[in-house]
Amino acid sequence: MPKKNIPIFATEAEEHAFWQTHDSTEYVDWGNARRCILPNLKPSTQTISLRLPESLLNNIRVMANKRDVPYQSLMKILLEEKVREERS
Repeated sequence: MPKKNIPIFATEAEEHAFWQTHDSTEYVDWGNARRCILPNLKPSTQTISLRLPESLLNNIRVMANKRDVPYQSLMKILLEEKVREERS
């Protein structure tokens, strides 16, 4: 079955809106897709404000100091581990 032509988008937001309402299998033959590795791709990050009890933050700082890592990095590691644990 012939595939539809993918439209040309003026903005990334326009493309995002399009793919939210269209099935990619009508446009792309995923049977011919190949897995690729993008070694320099960095995940998008978002800055948040998080209120923590001082005692918890102090404990995290002590843990981070023992591991010789920045406390915010340790927080990301601990959150990632817990999320992974909960999802499995």
